[in-house]
Amino acid sequence: MGLAHSAADLLERVRDIEDAEYTAKLTTLSEGSVERHFDPYVDIEWDSPEFAVDPTDRRWILPEADPLGRHPWYKAQPEERQIAIGMWRQAGIAKVGLHFEQLLIRGIMQYAAGLDNGDPEFRYITHEAAEECNHTLMFQEMIDRIGMDVVGMGSIDRKLTLAIWPAVTYFPALFFTMVLGGEEPIDHLQKAILRSSAQMHPMVARVMQIHVAEEARHISFAHEYLRKNAPRLDPVRKTALSLLTPIVMRVMCEMIMTPPVEFRREFDIPKSVIDDLYWRSEESQATLRGIFADVRALATDSGLMNPVAKLAWKLCGIDGRASRYRSEPER
Repeated sequence: MGLAHSAADLLERVRDIEDAEYTAKLTTLSEGSVERHFDPYVDIEWDSPEFAVDPTDRRWILPEADPLGRHPWYKAQPEERQIAIGMWRQAGIAKVGLHFEQLLIRGIMQYAAGLDNGDPEFRYITHEAAEECNHTLMFQEMIDRIGMDVVGMGSIDRKLTLAIWPAVTYFPALFFTMVLGGEEPIDHLQKAILRSSAQMHPMVARVMQIHVAEEARHISFAHEYLRKNAPRLDPVRKTALSLLTPIVMRVMCEMIMTPPVEFRREFDIPKSVIDDLYWRSEESQATLRGIFADVRALATDSGLMNPVAKLAWKLCGIDGRASRYRSEPER
């Protein structure tokens, strides 16, 4: 009996320390949202001459950091067609991002509504929701100025998002896993483009810079939430989450990264090109695996990388080494 009490007391002390560290991290994230935040109508000079949209501007040509931009089919197109495809692609990514942000806002506000008084999560989550609202304004303004009538998520993708409400209500750890599944692919693509030496249209570059800067906090919160809460799940839920994590990552990546059928039809893109890009070729498979290196590290740290889960990661085509630190560049 004494040993049982000692073990229980030790576990309680460890959790108290973890809770205090978690609270400190949330305070840092909340203070960051206060000290370094962006307003799309203050921090972006939309009417600046350099932000003007010119359909002959070569800076709309997709960089090689974008999977489509480095595909031989795209490079073989006439310059004016590359520009048109690039404009549609940039607007389309923004529209998908906008739809995801709207779903995220709905989910995190639903989660916040159930928090107790004094819970430090409330402040940070509300900061995040405000930032995501600004992102939707920023994305839509860019889309409107580009002038492409893009569609964003497809109808099937939107139906899949109906899982958000029950996940928030009954399995919050799964909901925040879904959050990462949507945030990590866009963040990975935008960082790769910003790290490249490609010349982008300055409006797109500015939007990406702001989005990446604020998403770093949002992704950090989801990581910290899961790092704290996943190990505390009961065995059934913990096992379920370990198996669902790679499935969620793969499904969400398809929703976020794969261009809609309207895009393919608009520019008569061969099915073989789409298959190469998402995810038949060896290069695209390597890109897919690289997107989730940080999540594999999180799963390992959170006790979610058991032998069966490793098989699930492999079957989903997103296995590989875990990153050594957050946002480690691909090698």
